[in-house]
Amino acid sequence: MKATLILGIALIVMGAVFLVYDHYSYTTTERILQIGSITATAERTHAASLPPILAWLLVGGGACALAFGVWSRKD
Repeated sequence: MKATLILGIALIVMGAVFLVYDHYSYTTTERILQIGSITATAERTHAASLPPILAWLLVGGGACALAFGVWSRKD
């Protein structure tokens, strides 16, 4: 029962974080040209975004888990 409460709180926090930071970017290094031992590389930045429905599903699931944990604790 205590694990359900912790899980509910964690899901709500993760959902809130995803609502605030809905996109992120990362950098990859790619080899452009290689002639013998000489190599040319380029760094490329990629952006990825998370759908807002994912964040709302996490918040809703966390609220359900939290409610279940509270109600099962009363019995």
